[in-house]
Amino acid sequence: MELWMPDRIYFEEAAKETEVGKRIINFCRLNNIEILDTTSHNQVRNLPGKDEKAKYAAAKKTLIVGVKKSMKFDVCRPSADYQFSLMTNCPGSCEYCYLFTTQGKKPYVRVYVNMDELFETIDKYILKKLPHATMFEAASTGDPLAVEHITGTLADTIEHFGNLEKGRLRVVSKYSNVEPLLNLNHRGHTRFRFSINSSYVIRNYEHNVDNLWDRLRAAEKMVDAGYPIGFIIAPIILHENWREEYSHMLEALYRHIGNKTRGVITFELIQHRFTLSAKNVIEERFPNTNLEMDVEKRDRKWGKYGRMKYVYKKNEAEDMKLYITDLIKKFFPQGHIQYFT
Repeated sequence: MELWMPDRIYFEEAAKETEVGKRIINFCRLNNIEILDTTSHNQVRNLPGKDEKAKYAAAKKTLIVGVKKSMKFDVCRPSADYQFSLMTNCPGSCEYCYLFTTQGKKPYVRVYVNMDELFETIDKYILKKLPHATMFEAASTGDPLAVEHITGTLADTIEHFGNLEKGRLRVVSKYSNVEPLLNLNHRGHTRFRFSINSSYVIRNYEHNVDNLWDRLRAAEKMVDAGYPIGFIIAPIILHENWREEYSHMLEALYRHIGNKTRGVITFELIQHRFTLSAKNVIEERFPNTNLEMDVEKRDRKWGKYGRMKYVYKKNEAEDMKLYITDLIKKFFPQGHIQYFT
């Protein structure tokens, strides 16, 4: 898939004077992209489009370059100790996206460019936990690899963590443009994970992201570059022939990296879930979706921010967990399943 190219880029004034801001301005000039000014991302209005669907499409082609004002990191269990944001939202349009719960009305892509302040904050959090190492997640609110060709901030962050003795980084992506990351001095301090799924799920629900085969080839490149590797299988959906398709997926993964990895491969298993607010946004954005969101067929579960989530029935979830766990043990005896949720 071609690299994402925005139609328009808005800059907050303070962002223009940063090193990354100047980098993005140069990108705009080289690619003849319109540069616009805004005082805040909340002031970006009047995007083109005659209806909600068209405005959503326009927002997905809009990039906002700003500074991250709050440097308070949220806890990020079970993935890491803390999470921080290089960006918010994503150029992709996955129908099931959990960001619809919080970002549904603001689907444009935002990137943050005050990297010096971010790195200083990371270092302070690490100091608080010494002598223990601190794990950070960099992709909870968006997919930074999707805009790396524009910002370069993921490479900056990986190199910063390469210089930290007690800091570790985790990143996840559905994209495959990993070439700028292959020769970095990462020192094994960044675990790079890829989100993977069955062919059915990717074909029906994952739009404007790279296909499974490109992700698997990218994973192979990252293994060759010495990165610790991991995979998020999410969301696991009980569709027709789901057992066969998830088996084929893991067999394909084995063919790409099974004989290459020396360290532990991590797996994170996440069943499909949704909130009512996300369901409303999904049905508005994707009126023809066949994504199953029948609350009568689901169990209810409280999320960490007090939101009610709808997950699979207990017996279905247990069947799903046991089956995919057995597949992972079959293909990757050295694999470590970090959690199922």
